[in-house]
Amino acid sequence: MESAQQSQAVTISPKAAEKVAEFMKQEGNNSLYLRVYVSGGGCAGLSYGMGFEEKADEDDRVVEQNGVKLLLDSYSQRYLRGANIDYIESLMGSGFKINNPNVTKSCSCGHSFSTE
Repeated sequence: MESAQQSQAVTISPKAAEKVAEFMKQEGNNSLYLRVYVSGGGCAGLSYGMGFEEKADEDDRVVEQNGVKLLLDSYSQRYLRGANIDYIESLMGSGFKINNPNVTKSCSCGHSFSTE
């Protein structure tokens, strides 16, 4: 049962975790949580968001991986099930990328999506 539940969890790549650690160091607080969430909006209906928080809310699920503690609120959990957070560096720019198996349609901006 543990492995089935684990496969449903959000994961963060070592490269993304390294970048999060850099940002936490800049904030001067290595014990922050990284909130990853989904909110309504964007051209495809839903969009991703991320930000640091000092503590978890009552309805949050905490996922710890590669030294990062991720916070997922109850609304976002179903949309992010099985997603992987990565950090991409290329000539066109760099940033976090969420590879989400639940997405059925996304827009060209890459930040907005929808599910069935």
